Amino acid sequence: MHVLGAVGPGATALLERVAPRLDGRVATVEAVDGRGPTRREGVDTAYTLGDGGWRAAGGDSSLEAVLDDLSADHDYALLAGFPEATVPTVALGEADAANVVLEAADADEASVDDAVAAAESAEPHVTLSTLVERVKQSPRAERAGAIATFTGRVRAKEEDDDDRTTQLTFEKYEGVAEAKMRTIESELAARDGVEEVAMFHRTGVIEDGEDIVFVVVLAGHRGESFRAVEDGIDRLKDEVPLFKKETTVTEDFWVHDRE
Repeated sequence: MHVLGAVGPGATALLERVAPRLDGRVATVEAVDGRGPTRREGVDTAYTLGDGGWRAAGGDSSLEAVLDDLSADHDYALLAGFPEATVPTVALGEADAANVVLEAADADEASVDDAVAAAESAEPHVTLSTLVERVKQSPRAERAGAIATFTGRVRAKEEDDDDRTTQLTFEKYEGVAEAKMRTIESELAARDGVEEVAMFHRTGVIEDGEDIVFVVVLAGHRGESFRAVEDGIDRLKDEVPLFKKETTVTEDFWVHDRE
């Protein structure tokens, strides 16, 4: 699911113009208090977050939790009024944000074309549930009796006396990394008994305890699914051009420089 934010006066109005231009299921999330969500043209789902919690669900939630829930069955999420969110954000007027990709004096001056391009080009928000739901939609799912998954996460330390790892930073060889993952998926899915394979590896800064990589296999039986998951993560680590920088409490270094 691709995510785009907007902050400043007219943020919601800008996203109202962006939503109909996006191809797929679109959700909006607004940071306001005192009123519920509003469904708009081109929007399939609308949420409102505020000091009291997740208005649409009637309970408490965080923005990250809402995005995790949405990512399973939406293609886009548009966020209005979340300046601290580390997502591509359009800043209007004097507004500031953690990850500004476009700026404009107001919503009328903002380029909808540029906003749509920013939403479509950003790394998607993907969770394990996203990939599980994806493989369940496979036309071959009726022949499958097993779904096996692998989640890799940032490990703070391996031994008790190790320096604590606070974060990892991943960079990928643009174009090549994605193409290689799709090749691995296809080759694993071509095995007897394997019906569908989905893989995803995050890039950028990932804090300790956060998820890094997912492999999901839909197969006829558990044996084929377990073997394909193990081979999938092994091949991803060996064959996909990803570069990892480790940051500990005492230093940071590119891991390939230490190998």
